[in-house]
Amino acid sequence: MAQNKDNIESITVEEAGRSGGTTTRDRYGSEFYSEIGRKGGQARAKSQKNKKRARKANQAARDKE
Repeated sequence: MAQNKDNIESITVEEAGRSGGTTTRDRYGSEFYSEIGRKGGQARAKSQKNKKRARKANQAARDKE
């Protein structure tokens, strides 16, 4: 059911973030954070590897000119 904006208690951004984090932890467990951190690290490593490969290819193309 929709709430009237006047009835909503004002909370700080910090409090809202903490509340959301606590809800996520309770819903998915602390292992969830480890898993998303690992996935994020793998994605970052792959991205960096692709950037490095692209820089080498660009440099090789410039060297041929």
